[in-house]
Amino acid sequence: MVECIGGIAALTQVSFPDLRLRVENLCCRRGGRLIFEGVNLSLANGEALALTGRNGAGKSSLIAMLCGRLRPDGGSIAIEGADEAELIELSHLVGHRDGLKTALTARENLAFAQDVLGHPALSPEAALDAVGLAHAAALPVGYLSAGQRRRVALARLLVSQRPFWLLDEPMSALDAASQAMLTGLMRGHLGAGGAILAATHGPLGLDQAREVRIGS
Repeated sequence: MVECIGGIAALTQVSFPDLRLRVENLCCRRGGRLIFEGVNLSLANGEALALTGRNGAGKSSLIAMLCGRLRPDGGSIAIEGADEAELIELSHLVGHRDGLKTALTARENLAFAQDVLGHPALSPEAALDAVGLAHAAALPVGYLSAGQRRRVALARLLVSQRPFWLLDEPMSALDAASQAMLTGLMRGHLGAGGAILAATHGPLGLDQAREVRIGS
């Protein structure tokens, strides 16, 4: 069940199973060059990790490995408590690219995402309202500003119930009010038993977030 409270979408009565992501001694090479090695992290229900490091340290590469888009050069990625499910089946990804079809409206983009991801939560209209874009539901995404497109991409987090949020620079292109909105969404997800791993250069506004720094 999902309800909107004061413009912030909060999941209630969500029955996420007890899950734990374990990453051990992960290693990444790109073009024959070592990007990082020996990365260890653990992430369970209600926990948040802030993945930090300089530009080029491999934050985006690590998230791509978690999603199955890149193959690790060493180490392991495992989900405890999910039987045979892969992390990609249990997670939302919001990367540098918004991943939106510019010819489709904001509503159509979210409806498509909900059909693909399954486990429906908020309706596309309610998700857009939660990120302050109810007025833009019928507009093609190509007409929206960079910040508005980012908010549509973030609204995908709300149309399907998935326990792990993997976010790559989630505050990018957002103004102060939109950053506060996103912090509220993340707090609601954690409070419902979800988990968040976010690559970031700045604060997430989550007091409980642990920091994992990669790269020298």
